[in-house]
Amino acid sequence: MLDEVRALLILQDRDRRLLALAKDLEKLPQDEARAKTKLAGDEAAVKTAHDAVMDCELRLKRLELDAGTRKTTIQRLKTQQFETRKNEEFQALGHEITRYEKELDNLETRELELMEEMDVLRATLKSAEDARTKTRLLVDEDLASIAERKERMLAEVREVEADRDKLSSAVPQDLIPLYQRLMKTKAGLAVAPMHDAKCGGCHMKLIASTVVAVQSAREIARCEDCGRILYQED
Repeated sequence: MLDEVRALLILQDRDRRLLALAKDLEKLPQDEARAKTKLAGDEAAVKTAHDAVMDCELRLKRLELDAGTRKTTIQRLKTQQFETRKNEEFQALGHEITRYEKELDNLETRELELMEEMDVLRATLKSAEDARTKTRLLVDEDLASIAERKERMLAEVREVEADRDKLSSAVPQDLIPLYQRLMKTKAGLAVAPMHDAKCGGCHMKLIASTVVAVQSAREIARCEDCGRILYQED
């Protein structure tokens, strides 16, 4: 194998590692989004349960106000009934008191029902909050793991880049433009092995002269179909 090709092959190994790291780093935001999505469902459940509790509290307060109004009215009517000396007016006030007392009884019954409903809704809210807390712990762990993985990959990128810079100096500078162009256009595989007289990159059969050139390792040989630089594996 030509020394130039060997140097390119080593350089390609580092570049392919950098490409793989770049792809992994690109996926991290998606991993973070997926982790946060796990919490979204629990957040929605908590909000729904909280809104239900607030609505029930509002309805209960309205009933309490209505009941309070009825009690005040009943007390006022009883006072009027006590003060009146007219039998017809006394009876009429009595009917009004009875009507308001029935309304008050219905309101108080409804209050008890709402209190029971409130207990159920608060229990539902508590369960939703507990579930959210557990999920948040898991999500926090996932996010911490993702952040740690990111730091490791960035550290590896810096290490590989430093190594690559040293290795690139061993490659003839006139080969660098060709190598870089092939790396961009050939999916990160600029230098490929020859197998059974075929290019290891595009897998097309090579002409006899190219096969001989690769085997002799006296000059840079390229696949006549895809243009990749070829080498014979030791």
